[in-house]
Amino acid sequence: MTNNAIVNADVTKGVINKNIYGHFAEHLGRCIYEGFWVGEDSDIPNTNGIRNDVVEALKNIKIPVLRWPGGCFADEYHWKDGIGPRENRKRMVNTHWGGVIENNHFGTHEFFMLCDLLETEPYVCGNVGSGSIQEMSEWVEYMTFDGESPMANWRQENGKQEPWALKYFGVGNENWGGCGGNMRPQYYADLYRRFQTYVRNYGENKIYRIAGGPNVADYNWTDVLMREAGKLMDGLSLHYYTVPGGEFWTGKGSATNFPEEEWDVTMQKAYYIKELIEKHSAIMDKYDPKKRVGLIIDEWGGTWYDVEEGTNPGFLYQQNTIRDALVAGVSLNIFNEHNDRVQMTNIAQTINVLQSMILTDKEKMIVTPTYHVFEMYKVHQDATKVSLDISSDKFKTGEKEMPQVTGSASKSNDGTLNITLCNVDRENSSDFNVDLRGIEVNHVTGRVLTANEIDAHNTFDNPDNVHPVEFTDFQINETILSIKLPSKSVVALSVK
Repeated sequence: MTNNAIVNADVTKGVINKNIYGHFAEHLGRCIYEGFWVGEDSDIPNTNGIRNDVVEALKNIKIPVLRWPGGCFADEYHWKDGIGPRENRKRMVNTHWGGVIENNHFGTHEFFMLCDLLETEPYVCGNVGSGSIQEMSEWVEYMTFDGESPMANWRQENGKQEPWALKYFGVGNENWGGCGGNMRPQYYADLYRRFQTYVRNYGENKIYRIAGGPNVADYNWTDVLMREAGKLMDGLSLHYYTVPGGEFWTGKGSATNFPEEEWDVTMQKAYYIKELIEKHSAIMDKYDPKKRVGLIIDEWGGTWYDVEEGTNPGFLYQQNTIRDALVAGVSLNIFNEHNDRVQMTNIAQTINVLQSMILTDKEKMIVTPTYHVFEMYKVHQDATKVSLDISSDKFKTGEKEMPQVTGSASKSNDGTLNITLCNVDRENSSDFNVDLRGIEVNHVTGRVLTANEIDAHNTFDNPDNVHPVEFTDFQINETILSIKLPSKSVVALSVK
C-alpha cells in the first residue's frame, strides 16, 4: 500500500507555540554539575562557570524555555541555600538522586545567567512538598520585585540590581507521588489555591501559573484540579515517560543492546501520549471550553532505560540512539497536532540524564540523535500550523497498532512550507505521496536522519555516527510529492 497525505497550505490551524520545544534541567546526576556548570576555575572554556560548548549547541536548536530546578529535586529545594557567596552556601544531600552532596553553587542567579546566555525563557518550579507559602512568596519577590523590600534588597546585595523577568512558575511538582508529598487531588487542589495566591505579579511582570497535574492516566486528578482550581491556573502539567519493559525502576531494558521487539514496544508506548493528551484535554474542555488553560507536558519522552553499566544508578545516565530520535519525532508531531491545548512541553532531560540532547565527559561534548531531531524541527517554532491529513499503513505490535508514518506541517513567516515525517518501522521503507494544495511549488529540499542499526548512536570517539544528511529520494510532479521514506527515519522537507 502507498501511504498518502494531503497538505492544504492555505488552511491554517493556529500557531505552534515555540515552547512545545522546551527543555528540562534538574539537579540530577550530571545534568547541572558537569553538564551546564563547571565553575569559573575550570579548564573547560566557560562564561562565568557555564560551559560555552553546551550553550552554543543549545542555541543552535533555539531552546525556547528551560524548566528548573526539578523535578523531584524542586520539592526538597530551599532557594535561600543557593544564593550569596558560593563558599558560604549550605551543603545538602540530594536524597532523591544518588545521595550525593549538593553544594548549591548553581542557584537562582546562576540559572538566570544561564537563561540569558541561552536567550531562553526561565521556568522555575517552586517547592510545595516540603516548603512553605512564605518561602515560595519570598522567592518570587526576590526574583521579580522592583522596589524597596527585604527580598529585593537582598537580591541587590547579591549583585543583581534589576529584577529578572519571570513568566513561568510551577506550583509544586508531582505532588501525587513520593517526590511531592503523596497528596490526594482534593488536598493538592486546596494547597494550590492557597500557594498560588502568594505567587504575586510585581510591576510589569506577569506570571503564568502552572498547577501540578496528573501522572499518566490519572484522569480523576485532572477532573478534581480543573473543577476546584481551574480558574486560578494558567497551565496544568502532565508527566509521561516512555519505559519499554519491566517494572518502572527495574528491568527497563538497555539503551543500546536491545532486541528488535523492544524497538516496537518503545514506539507504541511513545505514541500513547496521543491518547493521554486527548483524554485529559476532554476533561479540561468540560471546565475550560475556550482552552484558556494550557496543557503543559513538562516531563515527557524521557525514554527511560537501565543506566549505563558502571554509573551511579541515581544519576540516570544512558545512551541515546536512533530509536530515541524516532520517539522524539513522533512525540513532537503529536504535540504539534494538539497545538490548541498543548502550549509547552519539556523533554527530560537536557544533558547527561535520560533522553538528553547532549552528553559530556570532562572536556568532551557530543550531541545525540534526539538533539538532531530538535534541530530539524525548530522550523515549527511559532510557525502557523497548516492542515495535514495522513493515511498510513499500520505499525503493529501484538494487539496494538499505530500509524507507520506520522507528520507535522507548518508555514513560516516567509511562506516556506515545512513538513516533518517519521517512519517508525525499523525494517520497511514507505512509499509516500504528498498532495500539496494551496501553495505554488517551485523548489523542494530535504534532510534525513536515519541509521543502519536500530541502536546506532554517537560516542565520544565517533560523535557524528548519527546525524542528518541531505535527502533527495523524492520526485515532484506538479503538486504531487512522491517520497521514499527510509526505515527508522525522520525526514524534514522545505517547500518554496
